[in-house]
Amino acid sequence: MRLVHVFVEHPILHLDHTFTYRCYDANVKRGVRVQVPFHKTSIIGFVSKVEEADEQTLAKYPYEIKEITKIIDAEPLINEELFALADWMGKTYIAPRIACFQCMLPAKLKPSSTHGKIKMETWVRICKEPTQKLTEKQQAAYEQLERHGCMRRSTFYQMFKSCGKKLIAYGIVESYEQEAKASLLESEQDEEKTLQPDQKKAMQKLLHATQVVSLLHGVTGSGKTEVFLQLAKKVLETGRQVVLLVPEIALTPQMVQRVKARFGKAVAIYHSALNAQEKYEQYQLVKEHKVQIVVGTRSAIFMPFDHLGLIILDEEHDTSYKQDATPRYHCRDIAVWRAKYHHAKVVLASATPSLETYARAHKGIYQLVEMPKRINARFPEMQLVEMRKAVGNSESYLLSNDLLDAIYERLQKKEQIVLLLNRRGYTPILRCISCGFVQMCPHCDVAMSYHKEEQVLKCHTCGHTMSVPAYCPTCGKASWRYLGIGTQKLEEFVQIKFPQARILRMDADTTGKKHAHEDILKSFGNHEADILLGTQMIAKGLDFDNVTLVGIVNGDAMLNRSDYRSGELTYDLLEQASGRSGRGDKAGKVILQVYDTQHYAIQSALHHDYLMFFKHEMRYRHLAGYPPYRYLVSLVFSHKTKKMVEKDVKAAMQILEKKENGKILGPASLNKLRDEYRMRILLKGKDQALLNHYAWDVYQNHITKKARTRLDIDVSPVVLE
Repeated sequence: MRLVHVFVEHPILHLDHTFTYRCYDANVKRGVRVQVPFHKTSIIGFVSKVEEADEQTLAKYPYEIKEITKIIDAEPLINEELFALADWMGKTYIAPRIACFQCMLPAKLKPSSTHGKIKMETWVRICKEPTQKLTEKQQAAYEQLERHGCMRRSTFYQMFKSCGKKLIAYGIVESYEQEAKASLLESEQDEEKTLQPDQKKAMQKLLHATQVVSLLHGVTGSGKTEVFLQLAKKVLETGRQVVLLVPEIALTPQMVQRVKARFGKAVAIYHSALNAQEKYEQYQLVKEHKVQIVVGTRSAIFMPFDHLGLIILDEEHDTSYKQDATPRYHCRDIAVWRAKYHHAKVVLASATPSLETYARAHKGIYQLVEMPKRINARFPEMQLVEMRKAVGNSESYLLSNDLLDAIYERLQKKEQIVLLLNRRGYTPILRCISCGFVQMCPHCDVAMSYHKEEQVLKCHTCGHTMSVPAYCPTCGKASWRYLGIGTQKLEEFVQIKFPQARILRMDADTTGKKHAHEDILKSFGNHEADILLGTQMIAKGLDFDNVTLVGIVNGDAMLNRSDYRSGELTYDLLEQASGRSGRGDKAGKVILQVYDTQHYAIQSALHHDYLMFFKHEMRYRHLAGYPPYRYLVSLVFSHKTKKMVEKDVKAAMQILEKKENGKILGPASLNKLRDEYRMRILLKGKDQALLNHYAWDVYQNHITKKARTRLDIDVSPVVLE
């Protein structure tokens, strides 16, 4: 008999320990999923430890040890590396290990009682030689199957329907079930490009780096992707594996196309737009060593590599690399941890590196590799339009005359245009001009956004929709006014101004369907549209030679956010969006429409001067005591009852006020979301481990008192409301 110690599926920190069960099956192993009785139900868990035991050992336990109901897996899903990684993640991000295991695996393999079944397919194969004379068609079917070895039954029946069924009836061919497998599709091959001098230098530095982590700081259009591909080839030639990460699905299609064109079938794709079965199939390709390179978004960092040689994070500054649910990990941290485990290299690449990353490179903790010049040796022409003056001169508050003229000129030349507005919908606010009432979401402290196509108001936070009220609920008058601008309204305005222009809109509303990102970008790349208009998802990573004009509307809008990163987010967006123009042989132009022309983030983007921005922003961060000079831990308490939140926040403050080191900011009330009141306490200090310890103390007190509020802990948050 064996005693089996199991992490059960409940992602609750005070259950972050194993439960002991009996097992009489010799096949039970560390790392497999098992079904176990738990309280009055049956749940799934991971086996952490297996030990031999006898009846005397059982007698030492003060409670009855129940027996495992079922062993789900024949072989472990969690190996020793992933067990160690889960331990590290749990301590670093203050999360239960079962939640760490869950984020590592595709949905079909998660330790969940509701995990989906693996899709099976019916195949056919020859099981014996024919003993009777076959007809001409039956013989053709037999020989075809003999050549292939096996075929999907559906394909076999399409080719040889009646005679194929006869062969099965004769017992010559048999049907059998096997897991559905991802197809490895051929793609058009392209050749390596000759590296420019800056690319060659960067390549050599990355190949011979002594540090685990390198920062590849290359301006937009400097040829970083070609360096990635040739670096990956060098690593693959040594028999090791490569993962290339991009922050958003919108960037995946173009990167996949380039990687597949270079490496053919040996590529797996892994991102959130795949369904559960597709993710499982891609996961299996890596596990079964059928591919050696993976392109994907954040979750691809957990793919089952066993001989990892290189991890590349493209656009490493992007906040999408931070997980927004427990465990709130940062992909960059996981990449560095796995690289150290496998003795691999990490390349962090960006034209606008995060301040934390560039500061580490500046200090020599990371190797700094610079690519300061574009491949075509020229940046796009930059023009700043001050919208106060433009509107004062009776120009449109949507698009200035300068931008309208530039669009007209490009359309005449059959060149393409990108227009960026980081706000979807038709207008952001519905306001009564009689009394000033603004229609808010009934579940969140957020104004509803008007969507003209659907004729509804939508909350972009919780997704709640409602029809537009006929009368103001405060004054009873029908005096609504739509204030602000969204992508739908901008699209309508541009179409009116340029009725012959073909326009594609790319935002959260138009990319909800599967393959929508890929279809829109493919259409634009094939010049089936003249103007690509959208939110920040079109601001980075896209490479179209015929785009010669980028217009950025309300370019300084993010400076109004209360987040301490507002300047950095603004600079990143402007610099990245500007980089979409003039990437080919034709000269490019960028028009920035802003109200605050003198802000250092605007001026730095105008001159493509990252160091100028870095120096200004670091000075501000130092004075305010924000990262990278200080570490942060956010504690957010949420509940549908305001008094309950206030009570638990007060208890937390009583614990934290006794701590000597570190600074406590708050408690601060946050916007209500999804009918929940929220308050935040922010811990700030120079010692990350100490801040984590304080957060643990708060949590332990929280669960000991069985508090009814939800406590969300975010270590090193990248965005603060």
